[in-house]
Amino acid sequence: MAARFAEFVAADPSFSAQLSVILDGEPVVDLAAGPALRSSSVTGVYSSTKGIAALVIAHLIDIGRIDPDHRVADYWPQFAEVGKGRITVRQLLSHQAGLPVVERPLTLHDVEDSREAAAALAGQRPLWRPGSAFGYHALTIGILMEELVRRVAGRTLQEVYETVVRGPVGADFHLGLPASEDARYVPLGDVALTAAQAAEIASRPPADAMAAAVFSNFAMPDDRSPEGTSTNNPAVRRAGFAAIGGVGSATGLAELYAATLPGSGGTIARPEVFAEMAQQHSWGTDRVLGIPNCFGLVFMLPQPRQPFGGPRAYGHDGAGGALAFADPSTGVAFGYIPLPMQYPGGADPRAVELARLVGDAARTAA
Repeated sequence: MAARFAEFVAADPSFSAQLSVILDGEPVVDLAAGPALRSSSVTGVYSSTKGIAALVIAHLIDIGRIDPDHRVADYWPQFAEVGKGRITVRQLLSHQAGLPVVERPLTLHDVEDSREAAAALAGQRPLWRPGSAFGYHALTIGILMEELVRRVAGRTLQEVYETVVRGPVGADFHLGLPASEDARYVPLGDVALTAAQAAEIASRPPADAMAAAVFSNFAMPDDRSPEGTSTNNPAVRRAGFAAIGGVGSATGLAELYAATLPGSGGTIARPEVFAEMAQQHSWGTDRVLGIPNCFGLVFMLPQPRQPFGGPRAYGHDGAGGALAFADPSTGVAFGYIPLPMQYPGGADPRAVELARLVGDAARTAA
């Protein structure tokens, strides 16, 4: 597997990546290669952030502050407006609530403090009858998680993460990168498309209206966001927005997922909580993305389109190509971050291949 990683780097002089694997609590792989990344580097991981934010949800479930089968309105009364009174936390966190877009443009202020955006979502009617479909809440799942945590913990998700998750684990992954760490930050780069890849993208049919709305939900003010919504914008990486704002290393990602596995000591939550969150809740054609997809509670789950682990594995990919997950069946915790962004979006195909090789090796050694 290390040899395959080296082959990937050697094949493309512009490609960089970090790879970290922890097996049964012991680091077995910690690699960084290419012109952009060192082992000490940190960078953005887009939606892989969601899986890390989910660790806060797991903790609050574990200590009894959140019950997935309670109604969201039990914790957030205003959420009951316009037909949402029966939506459960379980439906909300498995992308079934029908709230994949805020019906006004999101601003940088919403990334820095999502309370007003949460109030807007509370006042909206779902786009589908909750439970009748699921669709990737690409940005709004972060807003919804943040508000739920505020309501039950009286603190921000980022504050709970720092004190209960990142701090005790000591992981190099931040929901709110301190300015003192900026010297280690490596900017995200745009994907370098081949002619064939560009032609494939150009040949795609027009986006479904819902997908178009979801992925154009930002209206960022030019004077405060020269780098838009990515963590290249200092304001975004400082805020640590729970949907896309996480910054760290592959080692940090792997360490956090390792802390969720049986035998880790359960400092975040008991393994039983993660087992429940890793149960399949949503499977089929994603109403937003229009492709097969599979979710537990927040976590993405392995499926034929993206088989990154065994049937009980859980994790999340990111638009730039990052992938991180834990697999209780093998004891593997995996973190991977590439630069620049990789085609076709979501987990880099190289990450999925490396995950398969790691799983095969772990099963052979068992």
